[in-house]
Amino acid sequence: MILSEYDDFCGSLAHSTHVIQWGGASVWKIGGKVYAIAGWSPSHNLAVTFKCSAASFDILKEQPGLRPAPYLASRGLLWIQRIGEETMSDEALKDYLRQSRVLAAMTLPKRKRAELGIG
Repeated sequence: MILSEYDDFCGSLAHSTHVIQWGGASVWKIGGKVYAIAGWSPSHNLAVTFKCSAASFDILKEQPGLRPAPYLASRGLLWIQRIGEETMSDEALKDYLRQSRVLAAMTLPKRKRAELGIG
């Protein structure tokens, strides 16, 4: 996945907003809550960081091409960074980005979720 594909996909998800922050990272949010970050990769592969469940985190953190997200995971947050395509295809990444968006949305206050039409 290249940056434009990442941005196009995240932009297609309902109620998503985009900002460039933290040194040029492409950051996607729902209701002001971050659910996906792309950038910061010294290699030619796009590094994509996303929120995940505890079970997914435990499985993914040990897979080639994936790692606990720098900074976020070191603070106890359940975020994974895909730095290579060895074990996670672009289609699987899209599934995790969808899930990350839902996880972020569920942390919003009830009133904000209602404003966005999120159950």
